[in-house]
Amino acid sequence: MSDFIRDFTNRYIAKDNRIASVSFFGTFAVYFLTLWLALAAMWTWWLVVPLVILNAFAAVRLYVIQHDCGHWSHFETRGQNDLAGYALSTFTLTPYRAMQRNHNIHHAYLGDLDHRETTEVHTMTLAEWEAAGFWQRLWYRLYRNPLVMLPIGGFWTFVLRYRWPKNAAKIGIKGVMLHNAAVLLWWGLIYAGWGWNGIALYALTALTSGCIGVFLVYLQHNFEDTYWDHKPELDYERATLQGSSALDLGWWWDLGTGNIAYHDIHHFNPRIPLYRLRQCHNALRKEMDIQTIEWPEALRSFTLKLWDEERERLVPFPRRARAAQGVVPAE
Repeated sequence: MSDFIRDFTNRYIAKDNRIASVSFFGTFAVYFLTLWLALAAMWTWWLVVPLVILNAFAAVRLYVIQHDCGHWSHFETRGQNDLAGYALSTFTLTPYRAMQRNHNIHHAYLGDLDHRETTEVHTMTLAEWEAAGFWQRLWYRLYRNPLVMLPIGGFWTFVLRYRWPKNAAKIGIKGVMLHNAAVLLWWGLIYAGWGWNGIALYALTALTSGCIGVFLVYLQHNFEDTYWDHKPELDYERATLQGSSALDLGWWWDLGTGNIAYHDIHHFNPRIPLYRLRQCHNALRKEMDIQTIEWPEALRSFTLKLWDEERERLVPFPRRARAAQGVVPAE
């Protein structure tokens, strides 16, 4: 079956600079236009709110294009992808080489219970939870609470953490500092034109895009029938297809997020450019049954917190009364 999927998805790896350029420059156009309109209509909330949402989705799409460039899968040559990746980094608040290296490591250790530090969202096992003390459980409960994870996680990752990424020494400190200088210059231009009110509105768009981004990142690998295991039992191809989600959240969602919702196919074959992912998914869906997640299950997935190694599924926190008896409810 994996050979069939590999051959099938290889039909969609062709890169087209015309489509890639429309995606790249078109997304930038929407991003700058919606931001400018929001700043111009700053005190008219019924205009600002939809503009902020549109700008946030454009920012998410810019990040997805940068992620595509990191795989050298958006434009036709590596040089073109790298140039675009650097150009995007100021507006995604993400240093290109840091993102590229972190994400490639994530691909390499997907589903590996012994390398969960490479995932974007940390997941404890049920056994670890049962052995954890009060403070560790409290920290993890707060961490996995969507009201904390989405806004604070997005702000922490994109506004703070990437100013000094953990792999800065390996990718080059100079490049990170130049990236930070470009981000400060970008913020300075907004301040020069619109003052602190402009910075506050920009921060609102960044916070909104961060929430959308973390929402996506969470759902890409945190759902009930995902897959984790220890090596040597870990099946990498199973991790890519079963351990990564295919989100069926609608055409407009796919447009706003660069089709990255079809994350199973992306992990199985990261050479597919984002502008062919939806087409590949729909064609493959006609050939075989693909597990997809729609809105009800997507929202329910945020109630799932722990990986149960025995049942091989993501489960909620144990109910306190039954957990005290050593019994985990089947939910």
